[in-house]
Amino acid sequence: MSAKFSLDDDSVVVIVGSGAGGGTLADELTKRGVNVVILEAGKHYTQADFENDEWAMFKKISWLDKRISAGGWHHTETYPNLPAWIVKGVGGSTMHFSGLALRFLPHDFRIKSTYGEVKGANVLDWPISYEELAPYYDIAERKMGVAGTKASGLPEMPPNNHYKVIAAGAKKVGYTDISRPVASNTRVNDGRPACQQIGFCMQGCKIGAKWSTLYSEIPRAIETGRAELRPQSMVLKIEHDKSGKVSGVLYADKDGRQHLQKARVVCVAGNSIESPRLLLNSASSMFPNGLANSSGQVGKNYMNHTTAAAIAIHKGPVYMYRGFDIAAVISDEAQLNPDRGFLGGYHLEGLALHLPFTAAFMKPGGWGREVTSALEQYDHMSCVWVCGEDMPQEENGITLHPTEKDQYGLPIPIVTKTDHTNDAAMRRHGLAQWRKVSEAVGATRVIDMPPYPASHNMGTNRMSANARDGVLNKWGQAHDIKNLFVSDGSQFTSSSAANPTLTIVALAVRQAEYIAGAMQRREL
Repeated sequence: MSAKFSLDDDSVVVIVGSGAGGGTLADELTKRGVNVVILEAGKHYTQADFENDEWAMFKKISWLDKRISAGGWHHTETYPNLPAWIVKGVGGSTMHFSGLALRFLPHDFRIKSTYGEVKGANVLDWPISYEELAPYYDIAERKMGVAGTKASGLPEMPPNNHYKVIAAGAKKVGYTDISRPVASNTRVNDGRPACQQIGFCMQGCKIGAKWSTLYSEIPRAIETGRAELRPQSMVLKIEHDKSGKVSGVLYADKDGRQHLQKARVVCVAGNSIESPRLLLNSASSMFPNGLANSSGQVGKNYMNHTTAAAIAIHKGPVYMYRGFDIAAVISDEAQLNPDRGFLGGYHLEGLALHLPFTAAFMKPGGWGREVTSALEQYDHMSCVWVCGEDMPQEENGITLHPTEKDQYGLPIPIVTKTDHTNDAAMRRHGLAQWRKVSEAVGATRVIDMPPYPASHNMGTNRMSANARDGVLNKWGQAHDIKNLFVSDGSQFTSSSAANPTLTIVALAVRQAEYIAGAMQRREL
């Protein structure tokens, strides 16, 4: 049964956003007896709204409010108003994500200690270690139902033909670390059915086999009677009192009416673009550079993974679109090996695109025989997404447009990104290795694709041991304001090569445990 809290109720925890971080936090706090109000900017879709149609669902659930791509990356030209591909709706990008749930490696938490100073990068160690997070990874894998993991106990996702083709090529070139840990049930689990291999996983799972906070954590939190969900509620500003503690949030409802919801604690989980944007938009006379920004690091160090994509055309049909969207994932290259000419590593992730997205992303703006001759062989294609570590750089980040405003009257965000030299070397290596994998099983043609807008947004409110280096401490708590937390991927200090969702969930579980305990001890 949904709770109903008064706007004047200052005992609640307000959570801004309902995706992997916010939705998980709501579930974990309510089951510890904490009352929460969840403010979500987007609509409340249900599985009945999902369509097995790539462009229809892109237009329906994507965050398409105006944003500007800037900097040296190709998005400035190819996707000038779509720097990131994320969702505006209850459940956030857990509706859209591929389901791949990889853990960070131990060295990912210690990149400054491991790499040393990196010219042009702003590397830093996390204030937590892999060993500290490992028990929460176990919890996250159970919550999400990650197939093929010891923690979940679920069998591996059965291999489809796309998996078999990539795995065979990988083995022929000597790769051994080939897996497929995906957050989708392989048998009935946690009230959700087993995957039926429908193949439209990133458009929202029609049957609910793939994990999403939309139909897992959010309903469970509401059922406790301790959570109120307010969709179509865009938070405009975080308010604070004379002492500097946050006291509530100002938001606009679907009709544009503004409300002030008081709060004991505020947790921001709006993704690495909207979260720093909200902190910057909450500037006041006490915090003239934005909330939690005494270090000047809010909005900086934006990372979105070093990515590349490619397709391979084979002699026989592959039918990559049949079955779960993630195929074989090759992780041998995620290990440290500076002899390759770059720091960090990457995964080669088999990822199926349907024909409309393949046509759009293979050669943006391209046409003619080169394009059509490839598309004619769509059923013979395999496809990869190279997902590698992205170096944090202060110059890459989120800033507010000086004059242009959105429908809420807020300055629109500018997302600036320029590759580090490490990124370019890693991208070349990844595409070359994919060509070897494909040609090892007889591919007749391999086509490199430019990176397309991804859902992986990290950094911009990073954790740090010292307040001068970052925005948050090891609990995701603002160094400057003790009852303000960040609960999404923007708290990442480094990107790793792993898809971020599993780590966001693990951190949210850990953070909820801390917040509930601190509230009980009257520390918050």
